[in-house]
Amino acid sequence: MFGRKLNVKRRKKIRREERERQEREAEEKRQRESKGEVFTFEVVTLNNSGKIINRTQGSARQKIEDLGNGIKLEMAYIPGGSFLMGSPENEAGRESYESPQHEVTLQPFYLSKYPITQNQYQAIMGNNPSSFKGGSRPVECVSWYNAVEFCIKLSKKTGKIYRLPSESQWEYACRTGTTTSFYFGETITPELVKYDGNHPYGNYSPKGIYRKETTDVGSFPPNAFGLYDMHGNVWEWCLDVWHNNYNGAPTDGSAWETGGDNSNRLLRGGCWNGISRVCRSARRNYHYADKHSYVRGFRIVSSSPVVSVFRS
Repeated sequence: MFGRKLNVKRRKKIRREERERQEREAEEKRQRESKGEVFTFEVVTLNNSGKIINRTQGSARQKIEDLGNGIKLEMAYIPGGSFLMGSPENEAGRESYESPQHEVTLQPFYLSKYPITQNQYQAIMGNNPSSFKGGSRPVECVSWYNAVEFCIKLSKKTGKIYRLPSESQWEYACRTGTTTSFYFGETITPELVKYDGNHPYGNYSPKGIYRKETTDVGSFPPNAFGLYDMHGNVWEWCLDVWHNNYNGAPTDGSAWETGGDNSNRLLRGGCWNGISRVCRSARRNYHYADKHSYVRGFRIVSSSPVVSVFRS
């Protein structure tokens, strides 16, 4: 009798443990699927001479927003974490306003895989102000206010919250854990980044082609988060106002929208007619929020998980 009771208890325990295991696996699957579908890509690493020394297969997750008429918006999942923001004092080409280096801790978020394209902008705003026309090219000649308006209209259309990234979100997503000048390594080449190739970075990297205009997004290799064109092509607006240094900057990934010069907004990433050093991961730039230029575009961010708004 005692043995039978013991066996019954043991079987109940096994069934309970099996049920708990299945529930854990189901929850893990839901969590994975909630981050979006998997996409794959190749990540390359350079040495100081600009030679590719490593190629690895990368993967990330993305959510895809349907903007209508066959136009899609791909939002890559960016895992949370901490990083050291800014440039070290020995980094070539650095500026004083990239200091002081400070640790920032961020929650997960989604960032558009590419700069917003002309097709995407047209789908939401109904116009295309760009100088270098091409549906798959990044939209340019947009002011900071235009970029914010795009986010507002997209949010109303989709019922989800979209906005410009904070400066720290942008740099964290660009670096993908790297501490080098670029996510490729200590230099870049015109074969990997859209910039003015007449101005190499470092003593050993070669000169290269200068294309004198934008190129289709995704024409060059991505970083380890699956993000394209974080170096070069167009400068990208961030939400923050301009400050001359990082003293007092937020450390939680939020935008720095108090103090500073409210008429000037942050730009990141370098551009097609910029020299190599302005494409560095830590490089900061700014301009009047109401000004347009054929070197400036933007990409957008949403929180994780995406929150529905506007709809009753």
